[in-house]
Amino acid sequence: MEQLTELELECFQLRHGDGRAERCVDWAVERLRLDQEGDDLDIVLLASARGIDEVLPLAEAIIERYRGDARLEEQFLAGKYIVELRAAYLDGRESVQSLDAKFTRLYPALGYPDWLVMLSRNCEYATDVQDFEQPFELEFDYIASLWAQAESLAAFEREYNRQTSNCHDIK
Repeated sequence: MEQLTELELECFQLRHGDGRAERCVDWAVERLRLDQEGDDLDIVLLASARGIDEVLPLAEAIIERYRGDARLEEQFLAGKYIVELRAAYLDGRESVQSLDAKFTRLYPALGYPDWLVMLSRNCEYATDVQDFEQPFELEFDYIASLWAQAESLAAFEREYNRQTSNCHDIK
């Protein structure tokens, strides 16, 4: 199935309160337009679905059917999401405050991964203490740049250095 990672990333974001259901619908419409649905009724239904309550179960069923046990890891999807959030932050579409709300939901949902500790912490502190804005931005850049290049969680973990993250603090 073409572009399944795109659908999987959008579903991840929907599950964590930040996705856009219409992106999943657009994905399905594109599969139909390119005649790639292979008579998959769920794709046809997804192309005409409205709202998260209709979209998410259909999209999840499609991902399960085509990925099965090979689904992308939640932390990998979170990392790719962070890359998108970094671009949005640099473009001014996200703020420290809006990111704090997202990281506050994401961090515990992922089971408090070590690589997200400083990013989440620095973002939270930057909402109240301006001196934390630079450490937050340094950590955000570091984490997003590693995830932008990573092809898997294992690849990210090979490159990630907690000591580098620990340096992104107030001096």
